[in-house]
Amino acid sequence: MTSRSHFGLPLVGWREWVALPDFDVPFMKAKIDTGALTSSLHAFDIETFERGGREMVRFSIHPRQRSSRREVRVEAPLVDRRVIRSSTGHEQRRLVIATTLVLREERLRVEITLTRRDAMGFRLLLGRRALRGKFLVDPGRSFYGGTQSGRKLPPKPRRPKKKPKRDSKS
Repeated sequence: MTSRSHFGLPLVGWREWVALPDFDVPFMKAKIDTGALTSSLHAFDIETFERGGREMVRFSIHPRQRSSRREVRVEAPLVDRRVIRSSTGHEQRRLVIATTLVLREERLRVEITLTRRDAMGFRLLLGRRALRGKFLVDPGRSFYGGTQSGRKLPPKPRRPKKKPKRDSKS
């Protein structure tokens, strides 16, 4: 199976490994969420401050899913504050940063909102705005870009379609 669509766009699965080089994070598992317009990152200890007349944000992240052992402290320019509506209809005002994200060896400049995602399975959600026009999503597959160690995963074998059983009474 090819890793490009017939539209010429690279394919991504419903979850992929990404890198956040501006934060010195070589790999982080991301959920590709076509139901979300914006991307969001689990962040904590969030504080805003000024440096040289520019509004900045300082926060911490845990890049490994379901692990709090590694903590990365980050500073980034604040791009915006936006009201984001969750899938449950709850509105939350979030801080927005812009950063470089690497997905399938493509370097993208993306805007990401910061929020507490403790209870969620993925520390990073990539929404439609980050993906639009750059990738085609295959919701039935994962890790088109390989594993975090750089090894390529073989394509999953397709299961043969089951033939309908014939009625033996005919």
